[in-house]
Amino acid sequence: MKVAIVGATGMVGEVMLKVLAERNFPISKLLVVASERSKGKALTFKGQPHTVITLEEALAEKPDLAIFSAGGETSLIWAPKFAAVGTTVVDNSSAWRMDPNIKLVVPEINANILTKNDKIIANPNCSTIQLVLVLAPLHKAYTMKRVVVSTYQSVSGTGVKAVQQMENEAAGIKAEMAYPYPIHRNALPHCDVFLENGYTKEEMKLAREPRKILGDDSFAITATAVRIPTSGGHSESVNVTFEQDFDLQELRRLLSETPGVVLQDNPDTNTYPMPIYAHDKDDVFVGRIRRDESQSNSLNMWIVADNLRKGAATNAVQIAEYLVGNKLI
Repeated sequence: MKVAIVGATGMVGEVMLKVLAERNFPISKLLVVASERSKGKALTFKGQPHTVITLEEALAEKPDLAIFSAGGETSLIWAPKFAAVGTTVVDNSSAWRMDPNIKLVVPEINANILTKNDKIIANPNCSTIQLVLVLAPLHKAYTMKRVVVSTYQSVSGTGVKAVQQMENEAAGIKAEMAYPYPIHRNALPHCDVFLENGYTKEEMKLAREPRKILGDDSFAITATAVRIPTSGGHSESVNVTFEQDFDLQELRRLLSETPGVVLQDNPDTNTYPMPIYAHDKDDVFVGRIRRDESQSNSLNMWIVADNLRKGAATNAVQIAEYLVGNKLI
């Protein structure tokens, strides 16, 4: 299979190549694609050097699969061009997620909706993926009414410039800043741009995407997204109110049996999810599970995942694996 990785020189692109190699994805020819300024740069995949090519050159190759992680503007322009030559595009940007004609997929939840006719497939927001993977089995069992989520997001979600800003500040170096304020020893309640309603784009992604993935508009979600000085891994404090009551032991068992979810929930041994443990792993970790004593049929929990892996690269590769395994490419 001829595979193009668009945005191969970025943080997610690099992890994408790593995940493809780890999972031994079937590739007969790999195209590593980036902007004009990166043309000719050498990237290594499975010990072999690959030369970066441009989008025009990649399009001429008519790959079977293209995984995009090059930003929304690039995806809006180029994904349809690749789709037009028969390429199946899995797009990691926000460009297509809420398009009613494009599927938004977390494989463990809704890969079964994919068909051969889906030439552009949207990969959800990193914070959304870890959230819905935990919410899906609970919604099925107890029917969610309302979700309140507060995120604690890694600077790696912004990109390499943000990671560099944090490292520079920790080292006392004054340099270019990705954020309007220092991030070292700070917390910024500001992920993505502010909208007219006072929420950020990141917060509205969290409010809208889960309902599309779960195919259900009957529950409400509200979010506050905060950037914190960690270099990898997003965390979420989640409060859920259900239509039906639940037994905590049964709920924990349900989560422990959910594919892709790991239960880490034992206060007696200080066992709970943390970004430092989620680093470089593909699972979503959940813990601090307890009843909300202020509201009936309500639950508090803490969810952590590696935002560059399951939150981006791994989920995209899993979509591609499903397409290949079901002969949809």
